[in-house]
This record gives sequence, C-alpha cells and structure tokens, in this order.
Amino acid sequence: MVLSALCINFGLLFLLTAAASLDRSQTGNYSKNTGHHNPMSSEHVASRLLQTDSLGPGTAQDDALYWRALVKHQGSSPFNSNTSYQVFRNVMDYGAKGDGVTDDSDAIKQVSIFGHKFFQLISFHEFSRAISDGDRCGVGNCPSSTLTPAVVYFPPGVFLVKHAITPYYMTQLLGDARNPPTLLADETFSDLAVIDVDPYIPGGNGAQWFANQNNFYRSIKNFVIDVRRVPAPISQGTGIHWQVAQGTSLQNIVFYMSDAPDTAHQGIWMENGSGGLMSDLVFYGGKFAMWVGNQQFTVRNVTMNNSQSAVFGVWAWGWTFQGITINNCSVGFDLLTGGTTPSTQSVGAEAIIDAVVNDTPIFVRSSSTNNDHLSGSLVLVNAHLNNVPVAVTASNQAEPILLGTKGVMNIAAWAQGNVYQGSSSEFQYTQDNVAIPDIASSLLDTNGRIVSKGRPQYEDYSLDQIVSAKDYGAKGDGQTDDTAVLQAMLSEFANQKIIFLDAGVYIITGRLDIPAGTRLTGETWSTISARGDFFADQNNPQVAVAVGSVGSVGVVEITDVVFSTQGSTPGAILVEWNVRDPEDAPASAGMWDTHFRMGGVAGTNMQLEQCPAGTNNTAACTSVFLSLHITEQATVYLERVVCSTFFHPLIIQPCKQKSWIWVADHVLDDDGASQLEIYAGRGILSESQGPVWMIGTLRAVVFYMIWFWNVLLSRAPYHLPIPPGQCKRPLPRPSPNRIAISVGSPDLTLVSFRLTLSLSQPIPPAPYPFVLNSTYSDPGFPEGLASSWALSVENSQGIVVFGANFYSFFNNYNETCSDNNGVCQSQIIDIDSSSLVQLYSVSTVGVEYLISLDQKGVARDEDNQNGFSETVTVWTSA
Repeated sequence: MVLSALCINFGLLFLLTAAASLDRSQTGNYSKNTGHHNPMSSEHVASRLLQTDSLGPGTAQDDALYWRALVKHQGSSPFNSNTSYQVFRNVMDYGAKGDGVTDDSDAIKQVSIFGHKFFQLISFHEFSRAISDGDRCGVGNCPSSTLTPAVVYFPPGVFLVKHAITPYYMTQLLGDARNPPTLLADETFSDLAVIDVDPYIPGGNGAQWFANQNNFYRSIKNFVIDVRRVPAPISQGTGIHWQVAQGTSLQNIVFYMSDAPDTAHQGIWMENGSGGLMSDLVFYGGKFAMWVGNQQFTVRNVTMNNSQSAVFGVWAWGWTFQGITINNCSVGFDLLTGGTTPSTQSVGAEAIIDAVVNDTPIFVRSSSTNNDHLSGSLVLVNAHLNNVPVAVTASNQAEPILLGTKGVMNIAAWAQGNVYQGSSSEFQYTQDNVAIPDIASSLLDTNGRIVSKGRPQYEDYSLDQIVSAKDYGAKGDGQTDDTAVLQAMLSEFANQKIIFLDAGVYIITGRLDIPAGTRLTGETWSTISARGDFFADQNNPQVAVAVGSVGSVGVVEITDVVFSTQGSTPGAILVEWNVRDPEDAPASAGMWDTHFRMGGVAGTNMQLEQCPAGTNNTAACTSVFLSLHITEQATVYLERVVCSTFFHPLIIQPCKQKSWIWVADHVLDDDGASQLEIYAGRGILSESQGPVWMIGTLRAVVFYMIWFWNVLLSRAPYHLPIPPGQCKRPLPRPSPNRIAISVGSPDLTLVSFRLTLSLSQPIPPAPYPFVLNSTYSDPGFPEGLASSWALSVENSQGIVVFGANFYSFFNNYNETCSDNNGVCQSQIIDIDSSSLVQLYSVSTVGVEYLISLDQKGVARDEDNQNGFSETVTVWTSA
C-alpha cells in the first residue's frame, strides 16, 4: 500500500512545487517551469514504482513538449461529411503568442456570430478560432453533436485574455501536461469567466448555448488560471463557468485569485447542471474557491488555500467530496440549506470523505437546520481538523452543532439526517456520531484514506514510446473491420509502449483481447464499436472486449475511450474485466474518463430513423446483453466511467442536477432532442472478490431492462462514491432492468454513483425484450415492480457506498409521475439479507421505497423528503 500513499502525497507536492515556480507579481512574467511534471498527477509515480512489465519510465527530455502535441495528427470524425475536418488544433497555429503581453483574444477569437434559432443576428464577443473552426456545434443554434469533436492544445506560455474562452460542444481544452500554460485575465476582463462552457445569450432572456443538463462531453486539463489583475471587487474575476452534465471533467488546474478583504473573485462558478467529476485542483484566494449548484457531482483531490469560503453550496440533490484539503479559509463548506420541497430546493445532501482542514474557524456552516427532522443531509467521514474551533454549525442557531478544536481532532463518522438499520422501517433523525464505515484495508492507502489515483496522462513519456493505431494500419472509419489490426497491435505493444487510439470509430466484429500490461489512451473519446452476427444472440452472449485473461495480473490503464455498438447486438457483453492489480500496487488496473454508450449518435444505426420512442422496435434497437462484467478474480479502479443509453431528458428548469454508461434516451446528432427507445439488458455486474473502487461512476438515463449495477457473491473491498442531483424537474429514468448488481462481491467502495432509469418502463415491463438469465444472477421482480433495479446486492460483504443518486423520472415517457415528490416506481435498490452493506448519503427521485431488503421496502419516500429528492443519510445492514 506504500505506493498509493506516495501517489497522493507526491501529487500534492508536485502541485505546490508547480505553483511555487510561478512569478506571482501579476506582471504576467511567469517562469518557464522547465521539466515540470503534471502538478496534481499521481500516475507518473505509478509508472515508475508499480512496474510489473517492461515498459519502463518515461524518457522525455526536460525541454520536450507533451507527446500529444508532437504525435502525428490524423484523428478523424468518420460520420462528419467534411472529410478534411481536423480534430486536433494548436492555438499557436491560429496566431496566439502566449507571451503574456499580447492580447491573445484576437488570435483565438472571431468577431461576431449570428443565427441563433430564437434570435435574429446576435452580436457576441469574439470566439476562439481554434475552437470554432470546422462548423462546430455552439452559439445556441446546435443543442449537441458528436460529429465535430476537438482537442484544442495550449503549449507552455502565458496567454493574456480580454474575453472569455468559450468551448463548443465536445471540446477538450488541453494544456501541456509537462508545463501547464497560464490563462491570464487582463485587468479589463468583464466577461462571465475566463472559460465559459455555456454562455448566456445577450438579449436572450436567460437563454444559453446549451441546455445545462444535456451539456455533455467536455474536459479541461492542465492549466493555471490567474484572475488577480481583475480588480478585487469585480465578480467577473472568475476562473471557469462550469455548467455541465455527464461526460465532463476538470483535472490538474491551479486557480489564482485576489485575497483582498473585498475580493469577489471565484475559482469555479456553477449555477446548475447534472454532472460530473472534477479532480486534482488547487485554489488560492478568492471570495469563493467554488460557488456551486448542480444535481450531483463528485469532487476528488482538491485543495483550497486562503479563500473566504472554500465551497459555497447553493443547491444540490447530492454531492460527494473525497480527499479535500482546506487551508486558512474563513469557512470550509458554506451551505444554503433548509429547503424541504421542490420549490424551495437548496443543498440536499453532502458527503465529505477523507478531509483535512487546517486553521479555518468553521468547517461546515449551513444557513439553517432543524434539530428534529431532515432539512439537509450531511455525512462526514475521516475528517482531520487542526485549529478548527467549530466543526458544524448553522446560522439560525446560537450554539455549534458539533464543536471543533483549537488543537487536533478527527471525526471518524458523523451525520445529520435519517439513520436506518436492517429491515426496520423505523428511523432516527440524528446530528451525532454514526456507524464508522467498515472499509477493507485493501481499499485504503497507508494514511487510512480511500485509494485515489488521477487519470494517467503519460507526461513523462517521449514520442518514441507511443504507438498510433492509425500508423499501425487501423482505419477507425466506422466501416472497416479493425478487429485483426487492433488485436495485432495490442498483442505486440502491451508492456512495450503507450497505445494511442487516434480519434475515430474502430469496428470490431469478434472478441478483442486487451492483454495485461496495456496502456490504451484515446483522443476525444475514440470509439471501439461492436458489430455483427457474433453478438446477435442474447441466449449465447459473447464478449466484445476482454481486458486481461482470467487470473492475469498486471497494469492496465484505459483512458478517453468509448465502448459502443453499431446496429442491434443483443448478445454483446461489451467489456469483460479479468485483470488483477499486482500485489501492493492498488489501482494499477483501471479505467478513467471512459464511457459505455449505446445508440443516439451518428454511426450507431440506432437513431431517430430506426428507434423513435414508442415504436417497440426490438429487432433493430436492442443494444447489449451486458455493459461491463467484472469477474471473480479481477480488481478494478473506475473513475468517471459512464454507462449510458440515451433517451431524451425533457428540459428541466434551472437548478437541476470520471466513466459513463449511457443507453441513449435522446439523439445527440439529429435534432439533439427527440426521444429514442433503445434496449439494453444489464449495466455492471461485479463478481469480484475485490478490491474495486468506483469513483464518480454514472449511469445516465438508460433503458437497462433488468438492472444497472449488480454485485454478486463478493467478499472483496468495494468502495462506491456516488454523485448528487439537481433542482426542479428530474431527468428521465431507465427501464425496469437491473442496472447494477453485486453478487458475492467483497471490498467494494462506490464514491458518488448516479443513475437515471428508463423513460419507457414499465411499458414494456422488465425484463422485456430480454429474459432472466441465472448465469448472470439476474434478480427477480416483486409484484408491482415492472421497472429496472438500479442497484442489486446479493451474498456480498464489505460493500460501502458514499453518495448514491438514483432517479426514476418517467412512466411510459410521462414525467408527471415524479412531479411534487410523486412516485414512478415502487423500489430501486435491493440488498439481500445475507450481505453486509453500508450506505451513506443515498438520494432518489420518483421512488416509493429508497431502500429494500430482500425486495421488501424499508425506507419510504414520505419519511425522507429533502427538496426535490428524498435522502437516507445512513443505512446499514447490521
């Protein structure tokens, strides 16, 4: 376990070293920071200390650029009619100087844009040519598109900006990972934020470029953002306006703000959305390091220094914070609470895990609280306080709820909210210590924290240590069968090189084996898509991608990839995960920012033409048998892995909500809004004996007909941190199939887990068009439940969940069932009585019973109203 501790501590050290290397005089003359490693990354430590193969450490020279800037740029968007469309673009090619003196706004922006579908000829500030080049999706006249992905690269330098940088849909803003560039706001800067991912349209009465809860596929990595030149009282001194939904991430960013007493600066400003993960961030100064409201979010490995409020929470269904450090702030978490109805939504649920708070007068302050009933749920686990006189307080109470200390204090487990145990429907409202999570040692680092590992970027590696799939002969054109070429490349270069999957869609028609020792990284979510007769029979399911062989041990890292299907593949098991971490090298085998997506986009042959809602076209629109199978001997670290099948989430009022499993509920590439009806059988099945970590793992609106998450026969450590939700109306939910199942799984931790169930169910009822299959431990459905299970746990030990959010918004495409805390299905989480499970901060929408034991409801919705959602703060099986 020594390595994981080193990874975490070194990550912080590198970040602080990077920050110290900058000239803080606000003149824009930053030192070059030669040879600097990604300040918040831990993967370079892993690549040097966890070697079980012959790849070896990176060999890049100190003055070398990041290899992604140097590699041959041949990524493509196969279904874009513009065959010359360029995925990768370097801002220097568009005239940027990066000298800290020249206004780079002119180089990276264009003067005016018109054609918003609601308005005539609207004039805007200039927008980035590097970002907008290629008739891309943005400006309010395009709700979504996967046809125009872009990686916009910023080399080392200082980029002076006078106007906001506005990423279009499916944009990755990528700073050099070896020497992150600085975005320096000019003193005249007056836009909403230095980076604005969802601009408000001038004169548009609040209209924006994108619907906040559908603002998918964004990432920003490797930047320093400095707003200290902006006058302190000006709130436009904001780093990022991050109003996003699923498939989005912030990583490795340092924010500098004024620390003057009258500062109005903010690092991140977020008013709504349905996210999401942010990780490896550092903030200096500001009135708010983070001012945030969103349905749900996962925040991991973040440090706030000298801010007036480290986190100001405006509203949430449920957020999870893991690995947070707060230094010398006035207040750690300042939460607007007290709203217990949909119309008064405020911060519903917060889970704060593995926190360190130093020299801060107040750790958590809510605006109001009640001493006898739920009005905002709070969970604190493993919080270390040093000179923090007040641990928890409320503005409407004279005395602290939980005293802190001027010395040193550790909070093992403390909660505010409703606490349940076992099969009893009786609960106790508490503001006190609660059951300490029994987290297996294999899930923890040497400091007793949940193991945490950032997405690998391979910043120490040189170009000759990279092999390109397209250089090797793969086409990635969405038509050619690339199975044989990909297999040959994987077999040759596992343990030898970093395998770069250039942007594109790679078709496989048979089993693809990814050996232990593979580092596979994509480009704007390169897609591996299963197609053909091999995957046609649900009675004889076949694995599309096998990661490792049964019993194999080694490093496997998969990043920035989408696993998908083309056409009907009802017998496809998209990914079977077999590989296990080497001994004493936790989180060596994992996936980051990798998504499972079925239908809804160009090239899937499951769009509006084939699969409109209500047609019941099972022959053409049945996508997968099972998305992800974690086998008995495997271990895996999943961060921001999203499983999704798309429906169309109806536009929700503002104030709603690292992998994604998505069965499309709505199209992304036709009109971006029309509902679809696509069927998928099962989400994630874990039979692992552990350890398994799932951090910020989502299942978006899906049609999983049986279950999404199933944990079976597990005795290994599992850790599941789960994200929270948003404000007024819910998104659509998945069908009555099992979304997640744990069978015989021990040692599993889930941190921030989010799932929306099918829009169509209970018509057709689960498990149609699939049949229950005992080989895959399909659960039954009690009388009155015809919709999928979100989470099912059988015969499993050591399951710990933080921040789970499960939503059922629809009944046969009708959303009214979830209005006013209504019910769309009777049960959603089932745990059998032979399992040992601990749930912390579980929120649901549209469900009569939040938690069931042996398929019998335990926690009723009416007892746990918490704004738009319902929340059980703690449930333990024993």
